[in-house]
Amino acid sequence: MKRFILLFPLCILFISSAFGQNIRFVEYDLPNGLKVLLHEDHTTPIVAVSVMYHVGSKNEKPDRTGFAHFFEHLLFEGSENIKRGEFDDYINNAGGSNNANTTYDRTFYYEVLPSNQLALGLWLESERMLHARVENVGIETQRQVVKEERRQRIDNQPYGRVLEETMVRTFQAHPYRHSTIGSMDHLDAAKEEDYKQFYKDFYRPDNAILSIAGDIDIEQTKKLVDAYFKSIPRGTGTIARKFAQEPPLTKEVRDTVYDNVQLPAVIFSYHIPAQGSKDSYALKMLGMLLSQGESSRMNKSIVDEQQKAVFAGSFPFELEDPGANIAFAVANVGTEPAELEKAMDAVITDVQTNLISEQDFQKLQNQVENDFVTSNNTVRGIAESLANYEMYYGDANLVNTELERYRAVTREDIKRVANQYYKKNGRVVLYWLPKSKQP
Repeated sequence: MKRFILLFPLCILFISSAFGQNIRFVEYDLPNGLKVLLHEDHTTPIVAVSVMYHVGSKNEKPDRTGFAHFFEHLLFEGSENIKRGEFDDYINNAGGSNNANTTYDRTFYYEVLPSNQLALGLWLESERMLHARVENVGIETQRQVVKEERRQRIDNQPYGRVLEETMVRTFQAHPYRHSTIGSMDHLDAAKEEDYKQFYKDFYRPDNAILSIAGDIDIEQTKKLVDAYFKSIPRGTGTIARKFAQEPPLTKEVRDTVYDNVQLPAVIFSYHIPAQGSKDSYALKMLGMLLSQGESSRMNKSIVDEQQKAVFAGSFPFELEDPGANIAFAVANVGTEPAELEKAMDAVITDVQTNLISEQDFQKLQNQVENDFVTSNNTVRGIAESLANYEMYYGDANLVNTELERYRAVTREDIKRVANQYYKKNGRVVLYWLPKSKQP
């Protein structure tokens, strides 16, 4: 059985490479502005019901950060027709699973259920959209939950604040500068009416995409969607989509953070263009070349051969607006930060100076295709991919043509973007040092 499981994705990868992605779907709009995407697949008797709202941490007020992530928690509290604590019970009793996640740009909720429970998933999400409980009892409960999450994931986690501290130095104007978990002081200061207003502003059908994938009948599903969502009123007022443009970094920004860690770390951050731009595909492949897998450049050189780091990586943030690429390494025992920085720079300089080999380039293409196909080999993955492409680009069918953009990237493109965006005079360099080193 294990052998079959391993071979099956490889077969999918071969088919995808030879014939291209082919995820068929139906799309339409309800009169209230809700975009609906339906993908029918009878392979297994399960269905994914998802709603993606076009609201993330970048949509928050400067003095009310953390709201988007907070609502990810709050909207499991129940509704006018679902008692507090019963949302998950409905899913568990039906033999399903559910979750949600928040990014800088959007919030995503989903249920995976036996296909005969499709109506349950639609009812739950319609309740979340129209009748959610946004009241003090739930707000106070989730405040404590979010505070504990921050303590566990960020404040009390070694290197937990790296992303937060790096982004606030990388962005001065754009709201990407604050983290998705936001400020606990802002959440404490907020009143019930602040939360109600956020819900009214963003949790509305004309700011959402309902994406359903799995063992469904399209026509019957349309009737169910109408029954649960058609009567939800369209939102009022406009939602801002333009944000302050981040000025380019014209010199290197250096800083030091002292933390409860044993080993120093070095972090680089560079401005990069938004996802979907031509260069974003080359930058994604560059990040994979540098850090994906044990044979990647940073791992092979800095970790394995030189043994100057215990861990190293580089990844571009795929964001709706121009974002950041972060490279980082945690020093090995006895390695000074300046020595580690020099080793990281050497790896980057090599990519800026020399074309990667044809063999390495083909390996990158294979990794891209494998990652892309793997992300779409579950009904939940397909539902999310369709919603992502529709939300960010207004064209869900890009899920079937995305690989063509990666295949259009050349070795010369990878070298070019390494030079164009990984500039020493346009980056943030952050030393993350043990508190014992603090003067």
